Amino acid sequence: MNITQPAQPVLLSFEFASTVNGEVEPMTFRSPVKVFCAYTIEEVVPCLEMVEQAIEGGYYAAGFLTYESAPAFHSAYQVHKSSKMPLAWFGIFEEPERQTLSSSGAYELSPWEPLTSTEEYNDAIESIKQSIATGHTYQTNYTIRLRSQFQGDDMAFFEKLKKGQASKYCAYVNTGEHSILSASPELFFQWEGSKVTTRPMKGTVKRGNSFNEDKANAEWLYHSEKNRAENIMIVDLLRNDLGSIAKSGTVTVPQLFDIERYPTVHQMTSTVTAEVEETVTLVDMFKALFPCGSITGAPKISTMGIIADLETAPREVYCGAIGYITPDRKATFNVPIRTVIIDQSTGEAEYGVGGGITWDSTSEGEYEEVLAKASLLGVERPDFQLLESLRLENGKYFLLGEHLHRLKNTAAYFGFRFDQERVNQALQNFTNQRKDGTWKVRCLLAKAGEVIVEGAPIAPFEEPVQVILADEPLRKNNPFLYHKTTNREVYSQFQSRSAEHFDVLLWNEEGELTEFTNGNLVLEIDGELWTPPVSSGLLAGTFREVLIREGKVQEKVLTAADLKRSEKAWFINSVRKWIQVQFT
Repeated sequence: MNITQPAQPVLLSFEFASTVNGEVEPMTFRSPVKVFCAYTIEEVVPCLEMVEQAIEGGYYAAGFLTYESAPAFHSAYQVHKSSKMPLAWFGIFEEPERQTLSSSGAYELSPWEPLTSTEEYNDAIESIKQSIATGHTYQTNYTIRLRSQFQGDDMAFFEKLKKGQASKYCAYVNTGEHSILSASPELFFQWEGSKVTTRPMKGTVKRGNSFNEDKANAEWLYHSEKNRAENIMIVDLLRNDLGSIAKSGTVTVPQLFDIERYPTVHQMTSTVTAEVEETVTLVDMFKALFPCGSITGAPKISTMGIIADLETAPREVYCGAIGYITPDRKATFNVPIRTVIIDQSTGEAEYGVGGGITWDSTSEGEYEEVLAKASLLGVERPDFQLLESLRLENGKYFLLGEHLHRLKNTAAYFGFRFDQERVNQALQNFTNQRKDGTWKVRCLLAKAGEVIVEGAPIAPFEEPVQVILADEPLRKNNPFLYHKTTNREVYSQFQSRSAEHFDVLLWNEEGELTEFTNGNLVLEIDGELWTPPVSSGLLAGTFREVLIREGKVQEKVLTAADLKRSEKAWFINSVRKWIQVQFT
């Protein structure tokens, strides 16, 4: 085991939830007093014992264990033999900084390439199902690795990953040899006093674009028998693992099949807790729990053997554990999923992704889940506010209830704090000074719940107004098309090219008309009024929704051919209501 005074800068920054359902608390460690590293299986337990001694001496410890350290806790555990990282790495620190680190620096990444071909992936799934048929495993967490070449500011890359995932167990670790950027949503264990809490995560579905589609996806996941079966297998495994160190009768499952929302996916989680004796040590904890059952499968020993045979590269810190322990022995470790590892000497970046394979799994379904989880790498999540534009006429808001309902749903979709009383009061304050005239009012909601209301008089203009059809399609899988926010990047590119027109009519990659950049479309065809469905990729305007509900307008897929044969066309929204348009 190496005990070193670090020659290179070392930095560890954690943004972990203080309790299982609590707020994230930042904790940053610099300049370790010592660093303990284990490079062989025989060194792992002594390394943790040295960490525990340092904690008893009043120090903090922060670091990681790789998945390949597992045989140190049970000799029957099988892992890949070609690991490059230390099996365990812990810095010993005097006092952390209670602050969040950030960077807006630049970086570059080459395209991510999987190390496992589609054919190899399909063969592995079939092999696992054969092992299930013979009783060697009930569920196997099979993972693959993606690689890229990285150059630039890794802290800025971590900021992007963190914002894209919105997780409660994010960690940035720079050891001088490797950078670990973990945007993990999964708690491995939290240990405080006699209580130990684990929160295994098993079951995934991608987010929907609209509020209704997203709600339907979450409900599907909650009721999915396959995902429930996966989740309950891992819950039972964690109960057994905790039972080996718990006081008799204290292992409980207070929460089962919770659905947690993240920017790209919904995840099914459960909570398992136990009480342990004061004599339980850090080594005891890892011997009982490591590696987490959610990233192995069940039963653990035979399933890890299957993983070692099928996976073509070591997992390294991915699927291991990253965390810290305080001098009062509060320990919090995540399961490093959604985690990028960068080799600082070569610039090689690696990202692991996988899922639990059961008898009901299909290679197509599992690969789709892998892609949903890997989509984090490409997510650009800008800072934005939620927005509602309302018509205020002689002191009364038009369709106020519909606007508040949509704002509430949008807040739920993006995880914004919504206090309806606060919003109502802000709108009323604006109205109190503007009893006369007709106004366009903008109600802005920030993520933490702050509300700003601003407005301007509505100026009349002559109809019909001149509009134009967009010169290229947009992709309808952008969630910002379905929600009203201040992030209007998807629209601004079209507006800038057609500044002389009142608005631009958009269409998607399938040739379907969608909406104008500031309002919905209505066409009169054969005496009937039609508007595109939300599924084509558009915002469900409040005025549009009322017209549909009242039977005045109907939904159907519309194309450029429908535009040519229409008798009339309108731009509609709740601020301007009906505006007849003419295409040029």
